[in-house]
Amino acid sequence: MEPTAPTVTARGATAVVTMELERGVVGDLATLGQLRDAAQERGTLTSCGRLVEAARSAGVPVVHCIAQWRGDRVGTELNTPLTRGLAGSPTQILAGSAAVELVPELGPTGSDLRSVRHHGLAPFHGTDLDPLLRSMGIGHLVVAGVSLNVGIPGLVLGAVDRGYEVSVPTDAVVGVPAEYGDQVLRNTLAMLATLTDVDTHVRAWEAADG
Repeated sequence: MEPTAPTVTARGATAVVTMELERGVVGDLATLGQLRDAAQERGTLTSCGRLVEAARSAGVPVVHCIAQWRGDRVGTELNTPLTRGLAGSPTQILAGSAAVELVPELGPTGSDLRSVRHHGLAPFHGTDLDPLLRSMGIGHLVVAGVSLNVGIPGLVLGAVDRGYEVSVPTDAVVGVPAEYGDQVLRNTLAMLATLTDVDTHVRAWEAADG
């Protein structure tokens, strides 16, 4: 879908925050095949890779929000149909396993930051994400990843409730069905964040490097 407006991001005040771009979520070890397939068909992972590569080149921090569970599920409340269903797989985003590794489309991630959670469906509550961002003086988040069904709306709502401004590149997020994700962008996230695309941010960061 077309972005509603461009956003020029300011280095030093902006961070890219990705949501659950793990091999066990949208990669080769994914449990939810529909989400993995939608991400592949839409080119979402390639777009996310372009976004984080441009951010790194411009000195914009990249923070990956990663979910992982203990094998015995201690610390993880299985209080939703989604989490109860996923918990049926013993290897589901298992801590220490290949399933919680970031997808290769993101390129070298050694210099990136990570915020890990063991509970819940959104990345701010009970994690170090907010203090991590505030320690860097971040006020604007560029959000990418999955999914538009649950995780991305939770991330955006959590961010704006804490005073952050948010941009969502529409080609770097996806839901299932993909057409439903487009509706979430248009009818919900457009009221909370500026809808952009990856090229908008790449050009802004390249211009800042000028």
